[in-house]
Amino acid sequence: MKAEWIRATVRDIPLYYNPKVKAVRMDTSTNVLGPNPVLRSVLNDCADMDLNQYPKPYSDGLREALAEFYGLKADNFVVGNGSDEVLDIIFKTFMEAGETVVAPYPSYSLHGFFVKINGGCFMTVDLSDGFRLDPDALLKAKGKIIILCTPNNPTANSFNERDVERVVREHDGPVIVDEAYGEFADRSFMPLVDDYENLIVTRTFSKAYGMAGLRVGYMASNLAMAEQMQKIKIPYSLNRVSERAAIAALQNREYVERTVDLVRREREKLSKGLEALGMRPYPSQSNFVLFRCPVPSSEIVSRLADKGVLIRDFGRQRMLEDCARTTVGTEELNMMLLSKLKEVMEAW
Repeated sequence: MKAEWIRATVRDIPLYYNPKVKAVRMDTSTNVLGPNPVLRSVLNDCADMDLNQYPKPYSDGLREALAEFYGLKADNFVVGNGSDEVLDIIFKTFMEAGETVVAPYPSYSLHGFFVKINGGCFMTVDLSDGFRLDPDALLKAKGKIIILCTPNNPTANSFNERDVERVVREHDGPVIVDEAYGEFADRSFMPLVDDYENLIVTRTFSKAYGMAGLRVGYMASNLAMAEQMQKIKIPYSLNRVSERAAIAALQNREYVERTVDLVRREREKLSKGLEALGMRPYPSQSNFVLFRCPVPSSEIVSRLADKGVLIRDFGRQRMLEDCARTTVGTEELNMMLLSKLKEVMEAW
């Protein structure tokens, strides 16, 4: 294949993280309690569903359930095949080819991916000490769209709410607040979507709701923005089974509440355990912890994988030198991780 056949804006895009190791997965930040319990009854019910028929083009049932849950209108919401699709919809709707999207660095790698595949330019602004947001730098960058993730992936911290609101208030263009891990944080910007003409908040059912395999995501904004994005969304992109499961998960909160309680309890103990082994964990408001290793993180991650535990290595990235990220597990999972990590450090 000739290189010139490939669109210039995507020639340098690598394959996404796709480990082949068979191990206990503590690298994906999914729900350690396992699949959401509502799925069993939903899947049984779906056996009698006429899946020969299309779903509603815009998943009206789920949008109505989200509206009831958040106290907004159904038309404030656009849903899709994971929050990845809703991010893609935003850039397709508001970004012309060649326009710039600005994001903090370090942050979620797929933000830049969606910008590039839609023909845009991706520009980053370094976080300040302690991985704090720098609103002055974001605003001075003069991008068409600003996107930020809070709690931030992979640093795990939430950004100061006044800094985020200032960016939304002063930026003349769409501002996306990615709240993929929002259930674990102290504050959400979802209640503010009708207060600003440029605010878009994205969320997912993949993390706290334990439904990563069903790929359900959504975004909310004011009615005018949401209507425009709805026009761009691929009709029928969310299947009927996933939609019904998401509605059931919204209505049964016990699992999500139990998940959040577990994470808030265990992440502090996990951080202390990492610190006792010579690691430097960073503060977290998410269901994962970023920590800096006293030795090369690539070796730590590789040797843990050899022992059957997979965590995520970020040590080759600027500002994250020798950093790794682990999911906050159950007490048993965390003790297993710390035990294996202790073996690695002692063998070092």
